[in-house]
Amino acid sequence: MPRGKDDEALPVEPAVAPDRERPDSRRDRRQSRWATVLSVGQRVLYAAVTAVVGWAVYYFLLSRLARGPEQVWVFLPVWLILAYALLPRVHRMLTSLYIPDYFIGRARTGDGVLGDPVNLGVVGPEEELRQAMLAAGWTEADPLTAATAWRTLTSTVLRRSYPAAPVSWLYVFGHKQNMAFQREIEGNPRKRHHVRFWKCPEGWMLPGGIAVDWVGAGTYDRSVGLSLFTFQITHKIADRTDEERDFIIRTLQASNAVESVHIIRNFSSGYHHRNGGGDSIRTDGHLPIIDLNPPDRHGRP
Repeated sequence: MPRGKDDEALPVEPAVAPDRERPDSRRDRRQSRWATVLSVGQRVLYAAVTAVVGWAVYYFLLSRLARGPEQVWVFLPVWLILAYALLPRVHRMLTSLYIPDYFIGRARTGDGVLGDPVNLGVVGPEEELRQAMLAAGWTEADPLTAATAWRTLTSTVLRRSYPAAPVSWLYVFGHKQNMAFQREIEGNPRKRHHVRFWKCPEGWMLPGGIAVDWVGAGTYDRSVGLSLFTFQITHKIADRTDEERDFIIRTLQASNAVESVHIIRNFSSGYHHRNGGGDSIRTDGHLPIIDLNPPDRHGRP
């Protein structure tokens, strides 16, 4: 169609010769190629190390036990290698293939296995959440280090109180919990109420378009035992996770730390499943959203 005199021509980008490629495009392509090679190399090395560890366990166990029943001590190093080297690697490889890497209302263990259900949402800044939990009688858990892990082990064996014992790392949004709190039961480190909180990414919303600042997973540790999937020493949780979720809310309400609680009913289907340690979990699928009270001028909720 002919253009009138008042029509304005659109600016035209200068054409790029088809036989020439921009330098930045070639550089990006080289970087992408090397990243792919590095990723494949890492996976091959990981699989090779896993195979070697598995072979070492098999050979070590058979060669020692063939010498007679007095070699029964070999089960200890074999268990350590299996529980803390081989099985976690196998789980990590398998779960990377079939467990989705996006929010599905469950935390994940470091091995990639589905962990505890996410059963709380919180609206409020970090320090406000910390002060609310402390005012409600909770103790912030120590960071998990070699020293705190050893203290937890000795406290559990000797039945010594350790109110700030660390909790294991669980992952949501690809990172471990930002904060964790607990309440020890009668000075026994084997039993405790505890909850983990993860900071939500900027602009992220729950399914359904509801914005929260934190998601949490609260469970009750009833004893210490072996994980069903890796045979590692771990806390065993009570299966009725909804009761722990409601207990956390009640403690916050009792300390006047909560402005309101809105419950998203049937956020997920109620289900009966297992967590990353193999413990049974039951939930009704409801997700309470806690709107915290801002602290007063004295720093108390």
